[in-house]
Amino acid sequence: MRAYLTSILLSLTIIFFTISPIQAQETLIIDGREVTRVVIAPARSPIAKIIKTGLRKDYDAQKFESRKWFDAQKLYYFYGARYFEPLWLAQDENKNPVFSEKAQEILKIFKNSYLSGLEPKDYLTDAINLDLAGNDPVKLAHVETAFSAAALKYAQDSFGGRINPKKVSSQIDYKPNRINKSDLLLQLAKAENPAQFLQQFEPQHREFKALKSALLRFYDGTAKQVAIIPDGKILRLGDKDERLILIRQRLNIAVPDVTDELYDETLLAAIEKFQTKMGLTSDGIIGPATISAFNSGNAVSKEDIIANMERWKWLPRDLGDFHVFVNIPQFSLSIMKGDNATFTTRVIVGQPKFKTIIFSNKIRHLVVNPYWNIPRSIINNEIGPAIQNNPNYLAAKNMELLAGGKVINASNIDWSTTSLNKFNIRQRPGTGNALGTIKFLFPNKHAIYLHDTPTKSLFSRSRRAFSHGCVRVKNPWDFTKALLQYEPKIKYETLVAQ
Repeated sequence: MRAYLTSILLSLTIIFFTISPIQAQETLIIDGREVTRVVIAPARSPIAKIIKTGLRKDYDAQKFESRKWFDAQKLYYFYGARYFEPLWLAQDENKNPVFSEKAQEILKIFKNSYLSGLEPKDYLTDAINLDLAGNDPVKLAHVETAFSAAALKYAQDSFGGRINPKKVSSQIDYKPNRINKSDLLLQLAKAENPAQFLQQFEPQHREFKALKSALLRFYDGTAKQVAIIPDGKILRLGDKDERLILIRQRLNIAVPDVTDELYDETLLAAIEKFQTKMGLTSDGIIGPATISAFNSGNAVSKEDIIANMERWKWLPRDLGDFHVFVNIPQFSLSIMKGDNATFTTRVIVGQPKFKTIIFSNKIRHLVVNPYWNIPRSIINNEIGPAIQNNPNYLAAKNMELLAGGKVINASNIDWSTTSLNKFNIRQRPGTGNALGTIKFLFPNKHAIYLHDTPTKSLFSRSRRAFSHGCVRVKNPWDFTKALLQYEPKIKYETLVAQ
């Protein structure tokens, strides 16, 4: 005998007639152990028997312990706890089948799901079309169970997104957020306001709410349509270009007496202010980075908004009292306390061929004056060829060769006959260490972390994609001090003294 565990517990009013409360599970003591036994109530009405048969067939048809198997099991248990009577169907005064009041509220949510970045057609399918079902009890039973499945799908899509992030790109590593479907159906059935209950599954982050408001403006016609500023030559003070007309409009700058195509002092001051706001080098030069900032920051499409709403659904629902947020496209890092940034600095991220993986994790360690354990890819692709050209390369770069955890004298090795695959390489702490003076570790399979860097000059660039995937922090010690405000067990002065 197989014992199934579940957490369904119902006391409901059935649509076509009233039933008494029933326990969907009961706790027993067997051989001194507490176990939970599922209790399935017998189907009593014709439509209930049809619902039970359909659910049982679907349950049995799924691969054992697959996700669909568990989903079918939960649905079977849910209806089994209520004698397999329908929840979403009722009868009007003429005894014709109609949707219950709760079902009608949920239908409105389905119809307006586009305002949350979802697709109404994913939920308003022919499977829940009462007109197609007519008075056929078999078809009505299918409508009932399909409606429950649609409600579950809506909640799951709101909670974890419509798309598995790993199918979008190998550079995105988020585990899809999953809801507890058995608990959800129970709570939805008991909810006084099922529509409000379903809406709570959306992300509650400030950014998601802002995106939702922006999407609404597209649909109600109040979104400001902004023209794309085309690429062209780099512009400096005194230059003339017809694109400056659009830029003046974007910045709300008055037209000079001479011509609106002239790059004058007034426009220069506005450009420098805009560049500072966008985290760019404030040099007043209108190049590709500044043009891109104008277009990405203002000429956002409806599709861009929906895509970003989807991405927020992939993030952990609870980011904690504070969190560190690395914005890869903006080359920036912020410490967030609630909705407010308490610290912000520039960062350098991965090159196009060594993209920084998108994921979430917890910072667990700070390492002062770290060794740099060099990744195998860099050893094979960069250090190996360098050693062939210069046998003293490792010594010049303050690097050590290791075999079995022990340091080996690299000068005693004939690299023309010896493979680097037998060795590991690390760089000693020091001023030239690629990790700088401190690194911030959050153990992950990608070997990505935050760290200092000796190449400070790169932070002055507008586009800062130069690393092999890790994130280099411009002001690592200021970042450390700001971070330790939330970790009283570690003293900043102790770290600095090391």
